[in-house]
Amino acid sequence: MGHRLQAGSLHYDKQHMAKKKRGQKIRTDFRKKHETRQRKGDLTRRYKVSEDQLEDERQSERVSGKGELTRKRTIVGDLSDDETGFGVHRDLDEGSFHNGRVLSVHGRTSVVLDEAERRWSCSTRGVLRSMSTELRHVVAAGDRVSFSVQDELASEGVIERIEPRHGVISRTSRQRQHVLVANVDLVIIVASAAEPTLKPNLIDRLLVTAEKTEIQPVVCINKVDLAPLPDLQPIAGVYGQLGYPVLLLSATTGFGVEPLRELVRGRQSVVVGQSGVGKSSLLNAIEPGLHLRVRTVSAENQKGRHTTTAAQLIPLQCGGYLVDTPGIRQFQLWDVIPAEVAGFFRDIRPFVSQCRFPDCTHIHEVDCAVKDAVADCLIDERRYESYMHMFTGDMV
Repeated sequence: MGHRLQAGSLHYDKQHMAKKKRGQKIRTDFRKKHETRQRKGDLTRRYKVSEDQLEDERQSERVSGKGELTRKRTIVGDLSDDETGFGVHRDLDEGSFHNGRVLSVHGRTSVVLDEAERRWSCSTRGVLRSMSTELRHVVAAGDRVSFSVQDELASEGVIERIEPRHGVISRTSRQRQHVLVANVDLVIIVASAAEPTLKPNLIDRLLVTAEKTEIQPVVCINKVDLAPLPDLQPIAGVYGQLGYPVLLLSATTGFGVEPLRELVRGRQSVVVGQSGVGKSSLLNAIEPGLHLRVRTVSAENQKGRHTTTAAQLIPLQCGGYLVDTPGIRQFQLWDVIPAEVAGFFRDIRPFVSQCRFPDCTHIHEVDCAVKDAVADCLIDERRYESYMHMFTGDMV
């Protein structure tokens, strides 16, 4: 089972230990099923009912483990402490199921590529969808899954288990975890020099997520053919000095595409950025023959138009995978509290321990080493403003 993970021996050891624990009966939380409110007829008669009848009615409601109010069920599996989002993993008979990788998710149907490179249209087992989790969607592009075959000729199946995840890019959506992609080791943050205008604050939020999840980030500024290169040097220099790889390129002219192609060779990568920055165009340039659909930026408001509607995992001829994601206009951090934000800023982190107060927010306190560093130009002022927006919970 461990061979399906693309990580090192540490992930294999976790899988091996988990396999030993399987077979246990575990009581786990499930979402309460939707119950429609039924309108009771003849309200006058119910109002006049005797107290004895009311007491009998109260006692007849079942709140035991088998009643309608239960939120727990017993399943066979092992406890989970990874980034899958489930409290447990279901135990399955390994020989009865196929293994695959989720290429894309469309509602309740997922396209899965099995080990023989055959594509399957799979629904998700109800027990997975019913588990009480913080996930907005149970399955995400990049997931490694086990599925059963329902119709061999139609290539239809059912996802029975989602394997442990690593390298997860998530954001907060409606107070829940929205997993954009799973099992990646490289995140390509794409911005544009023009049309639409570059949004450094969005880059900073994605960098914070990359720092938290320990995924290698790369900052790509596309459409450099639309702006003078000297105008881009200040922003590129700030990220370059922090140790982040920065690529200036143009999907239209091909400038700078080859270094990016070499960077993704043999890697599990995801491309993220706002709408209209040219993510799909870059993928078309990296992998000739993809023919991903692209659209122009709106002439009225200079905002991108949504072309990619769902995250799509694309196997590369040069080895590895690339995941194309829908455009992001807002990116609210997931599972990051305000006190942690400073630690995910490479330029702010060295000064945190030098502040007078151990719980310094670096915003209004006196004797703050971070604010002093900003005044001394040791921290870029725009980056500091970006930190304050994240700390106070402002949206991009």
